[in-house]
Amino acid sequence: MRHLSVIQSFGLILVLMLSTPVLAVDDIRVMALFPGKAMVELDGKSRLLKIGKTSPEGVLLISADSSEAVIEIDGKRDSYRVGAKYGGSFNTGTRSEVRITRDNYGGYTTVGSINGQTVNMLLDTGATSVAMSSVEAKRLSLQYWLNGSKVMVGTASGYAKGYKIVLNRVQVGAISLRNVDAMVIEGGSPRQVLLGMSFLNRVEMTNSSNIMLLRSKL
Repeated sequence: MRHLSVIQSFGLILVLMLSTPVLAVDDIRVMALFPGKAMVELDGKSRLLKIGKTSPEGVLLISADSSEAVIEIDGKRDSYRVGAKYGGSFNTGTRSEVRITRDNYGGYTTVGSINGQTVNMLLDTGATSVAMSSVEAKRLSLQYWLNGSKVMVGTASGYAKGYKIVLNRVQVGAISLRNVDAMVIEGGSPRQVLLGMSFLNRVEMTNSSNIMLLRSKL
């Protein structure tokens, strides 16, 4: 009877072990946020989370917008902001980094977002602010003609009418900045959004070989 009791106890322990939930991931880094989606790193693996769909690690996205995401891990829901890394108790933040590789034309191009909408960007240290064409501004639904200040802008082909505005949020990889000065230039140029010094002055920037490293400031 005692031998049977030991076997029964061992079986109970085994059942409890099998039924005990295991933490799906140890570390989460929130790379980018979009309406209904979140780009994250789970233990170093990149995952695009979508609302209502569980990742292979068992991580579930509950909601997401351009400012934060609600993510469920092991049955626990928490809010996560872009650019932060969480581990263990999921409350330890770290500085955000973005590595941009030089393209075949010698420039540094990347995909970012403005006010939550995806845009192609070209790093331009010669531009005093983030700059874009009026065509791109209209695509982004920026009412620059109502909210902006009219100015004349010097371009490669002469002077053009422009508008100084402030963007609510500019995001590149895991780095997200609010209230970024920008210029909208009438016409179809520049063809890409220029990521100028109004953004770059607010991050640490290091050029090593063919890699441009952007790092959030403390």
